[in-house]
Parts: sequence; structure tokens; C-alpha cells
Amino acid sequence: MLGSLTPQPADKILQLMELYRADPRAQKVDLGVGVYRDAEGVTPVMRAVREAERRLVDEQTTKAYTGLAGDPAFAEAMAGLILADAAPRDRLAAAATPGGTGAIRQGLEMIRMASPEARVWLSAPTWPNHPSIIRYLGIPMAEYRYFDDDTRAVDFAGMMADLEGVAPGDVVLLHGCCHNPTGANLTLPEWEAVAALLLRKGAIAFVDIAYQGFGDGLQQDAAGTRLLAARLPEMLIAASCSKNFGIYRERTGALFALAPDRATRDLAQGTLAFLNRQNYSFPPDHGARVVTMVLNDPELRADWAAELEDVRLSMLGLREALAHELRARTGSDRFGFIAQHRGMFSRLGASPEQVLAMRETAGIYMVGDSRFNVAGLNARTVPILAEAIVAAGV
Repeated sequence: MLGSLTPQPADKILQLMELYRADPRAQKVDLGVGVYRDAEGVTPVMRAVREAERRLVDEQTTKAYTGLAGDPAFAEAMAGLILADAAPRDRLAAAATPGGTGAIRQGLEMIRMASPEARVWLSAPTWPNHPSIIRYLGIPMAEYRYFDDDTRAVDFAGMMADLEGVAPGDVVLLHGCCHNPTGANLTLPEWEAVAALLLRKGAIAFVDIAYQGFGDGLQQDAAGTRLLAARLPEMLIAASCSKNFGIYRERTGALFALAPDRATRDLAQGTLAFLNRQNYSFPPDHGARVVTMVLNDPELRADWAAELEDVRLSMLGLREALAHELRARTGSDRFGFIAQHRGMFSRLGASPEQVLAMRETAGIYMVGDSRFNVAGLNARTVPILAEAIVAAGV
């Protein structure tokens, strides 16, 4: 049996990680994998998370299963963080998942169960795992324009023109904030226009929000998602706690389904529990419980929010420093978009050949489409990257 398997394509980011590890150069710079690092190159355990874990070890009396959908307190805490009062809780079904990827997978499984003919529309470009999972599940897929390679900004006119092709019941996958891989975000008026189009077309929004707090702040980063929840009768939300709580390896996420009424909400809740049972049964609880403790304790929440704000400002500072270095070296502001983008990523606009040249000559590791992780930089490596970009003729 096993001999009949066919080789699968290598994940480009994981492959890049292996190349980086094998590179003996001391000055190499890893800008590929999407993990936050501080100025010392460490992905720290956040203070509030460490304290919550200490309390959990002291206070927890059992490791028995929670429910199939996870601890309801986790769902409520995450709903408050993401949606605030944008939608009534009695219309919201929720399930804990193994990370944001697990939430995406379960959401797509639900779409396939509910409407097998529905197309899922993705931004061009998007996170590579989106189309990979959709293809694996055999779900019809379409793309809408999103990023203008010339201006390095959102091609909103192209996006809206393409979304005119959305059919009733189709699903439009949107990045809630800090678009991956481009860093270019919709403005609030643009979110309003998208909401109006989806409502007019009878389409379903599926929001992937993995970086809340990394862009313009916790409230600002959730504004687009909240607007959709307030305007639309139905939507799906996949949330990740990996980045903003720094608990990558705990695999903590949640899937929300906003229904038009209580009866449909109950149906969706039962389906979420069923899907969890088929895929991994009970979801992991440690990270979810830590997040719940942090969000529900005023002191821990305040400390977490303060440290998250430090993380956000650090990335903004790196963006501004890189844009400044490039302005000084090129005598132009053509890289000013780096300071305007938000989140961990920007797409530089370099060709695959230029990306390869930067890796070979300067030890700069970024994805072939020139997506780079801003949080992989520090004060020492910003000038190294700027010099490599100029030398490669980007």
C-alpha cells in the first residue's frame, strides 16, 4: 500500500527553513517563516501567558476532556476579543480548533457539507495554505485581484470588479487584517463596500483573522470583521492565537459561524461538534485555557495588551527603519510602501531571480515571491537587507 503513494510537493516555506539551517554563514538573515522574533532573535513567552500557565499548573485539578467544541469560556472570550458587541451571541456558533489552520480546515469542511457547489474566492495572492487545503478537499475555487504589483497597494477597483462574478451562496475568503503575504490592508470604507457587495450578491464572508493586534491595534484590526458581522446575516471567522499570544506550538484557534437566527445557529453548532469529532475529536485545551485566563483576568489582560502593543510598535519601527535605509540608498521613495503596510509581512516586488541573488550573495532568506517577515529583522540586519535589495537591483 505505502509503495503506491506519490511524492507530494515540498512546502516552500518549510523548504526555505531547511536551506537556512544548512547555511554556515554567520551573517545569514531568516525572513521566511512567519514567527515573531524580538531584537535578540528569540520568540518570547509573553509575560501574561507565563503567569497564566503558572496559575494553571497550580490550580488545575484534572486533564479530562472538555466538550467536542472545546471550553465555552474560551469561545466567549475570543468572541469578545474579535467581535465585541458587533453581533448577538445567540447567533454565534463556535468551536475550538488546533490553531488557525485547523479553523480554516473545519470552516471549509462545513462549506463543503452545506453547499458542495459553492466556490471559495481567494485574494490573489493569499496565504499558500488556503488554496492548498481547498484543492485537497476538492472545493471549487476562484480568485479576485487584490494586490497591485506596481503600486504595492490594494487593487480595490480590480477586487470589486472581480467580485461582481460572485454567485449567491459563494464564499469570499478575506484577511481580517495584516494581509498575508502582502501587508496591504483594506480601509474601513472599502470594508463597507465589500459588505454591501456581499449582501447584494447573497455571498458568504469567511474571514481569516490571524494577526489581530499586530497592525494598527487590537480594536482597529478587528474593525473590518466587526463591520461584516454587523451587516451580514451569515459569515464564518477563523481565528488564531499563535501570533498575538505567542503560543505557536500550543496550536490554539477557533472557528465561529454567525447564523441568521437561533435555530440555524444551533444547527451550525451541532455541525461544528460533529466535524471536530470526525477530524480530531476533542480539541487541545492548554493554550485555549491560557488564553481564556489572560482575557478574563483584568491584570493579565492589561499586561498582555501592553506587551502586544510593544510588539506591534517594534514591527512598525523596523518597517520605518527599512524604508528610511532604502530611501537613503536609492534617493527615491519607491520603497515607502514598506512603512505603510501592516503586520509581519510585506511583498517586496523582487523577481525570483533577485530573491535568489540576495540569498546567494548576502544570506537573505525570503520566500520566492519576495514576501519577507519584518519581525525577522533587527537594528543590525536592517542595513544588511537594504544593501542586498539595492545590490540585487530590486
